[in-house]
Amino acid sequence: MIPWAKPTFLGREKELLLDALDSGWISGGPYVERLEKGMAERLGSPHALAVSNGTAALHLALLGLGIGPGDEVIVPGFTFVAAVNMVLAVGATPVYADIDPATWLLDPVSAATKITPRTKAIIAVHLYGNIADMKGLAKLAQDRGLALIEDAAEACFSTWEGRCAGTIGTVGTLSFHATKTMTTGEGGMVLAADPELAQRMFSIREHGMRARKRYWHDVVGHNFRLTNLQAALGCAQLERIDTIIRERGRVHAAYKRRLADGPRFRLQHFESCVDPVLWTFCVQLREQTSADARDRVLERLTTSGIEVRPGFVAVGEMPIYATLPLPRSLEAARSVIALPTYPDLSDAEIDFICDAFLKALET
Repeated sequence: MIPWAKPTFLGREKELLLDALDSGWISGGPYVERLEKGMAERLGSPHALAVSNGTAALHLALLGLGIGPGDEVIVPGFTFVAAVNMVLAVGATPVYADIDPATWLLDPVSAATKITPRTKAIIAVHLYGNIADMKGLAKLAQDRGLALIEDAAEACFSTWEGRCAGTIGTVGTLSFHATKTMTTGEGGMVLAADPELAQRMFSIREHGMRARKRYWHDVVGHNFRLTNLQAALGCAQLERIDTIIRERGRVHAAYKRRLADGPRFRLQHFESCVDPVLWTFCVQLREQTSADARDRVLERLTTSGIEVRPGFVAVGEMPIYATLPLPRSLEAARSVIALPTYPDLSDAEIDFICDAFLKALET
């Protein structure tokens, strides 16, 4: 079976993990600060806070911005659900806006129609390595006095007009899950330019404790900390990130050589200002009124020995979120297929996957 995703270890992961273990620093420790400094420098962010996972990063960002009960936060209707869940976790209300039909990302025009006096923030979720229309969203947020949160969990190291995903808005969040471009197993990071916001999030991450006054708590906080062992793994990954990015680019290019927009499917659109580091290569079946045809293709690919995944379920389809589906979000949710994408994927395996996909469309 060709897996859908696989972590890539190319360098000193074992060496640094053993060093962290031998040091006795297995909770917090020097590798955490080393990872934060390295990522801040690499991404061009003045402040970077390592956290336990990408969902905790979103939670921390919302708390740092002071968002809570009575507030509304605009989120896309087609997304991984962590952003929605964390808005609910802080007691705020998610308000759903539709996506651009080509990029599958939050549409600023739709978002603008959802703003009310209670709106405090917009979350732009950068799916599959793509980056949302940050020019449009940043202008909207600035004009209306809103915070702009980037969920860059799936777009770490992608750039928009030369700026890294997660560094363009008010605050950005990253994920280091095992399937992501860079991994610590579980883990994540929050990025911010504002030093006061960064300090507030630092305190909340540490149980609300004041930095230089142990056991003195200024705010209600959480334990969102990354361990030294996980950070050691991340430091080793960061040392070889150029190779990881290059190999993901090779996989992306190989897919594009074999698959192009056709009568039965199309590819996710990337604007010319976006230089993506692909999380996963996706195709979208055309003219889908239900998920049945997509699911049949998924089944045929699985039978061929290829692990694949559907697009995310539209938020409006799940009763727990008590909202009506948005048309473009629903279309993407019913028609997107995510193909295997990871640095160790060979060109021969990509050819096999593409052959199987094209055959699955015909039967």
